[in-house]
Amino acid sequence: MAAKQQPRGAKGTVGHPYSALNLRLVLASFGLVVCVVLGVLAVRADYTVLGVILFVLAAVAAVDLVVVQLRRRARRREEPPGTRHSLFE
Repeated sequence: MAAKQQPRGAKGTVGHPYSALNLRLVLASFGLVVCVVLGVLAVRADYTVLGVILFVLAAVAAVDLVVVQLRRRARRREEPPGTRHSLFE
């Protein structure tokens, strides 16, 4: 089965694929906010076990945010000047 050609205007190439780090950054941010808000609501409603679980998930999302940001910074140092792959840079 032959591979499809890359659409015109698509970012990335076969040798240097487009990174999904920005999507991962957005999803981790969303998870952090949702888990913190729901964790606070769960603790206030006396569901402490659920609240603790949500706070642990929020901590995992915070660590993921740091890891993604470090990878984005490392990728930015590797790229040749004039190359931009991110909307958030």
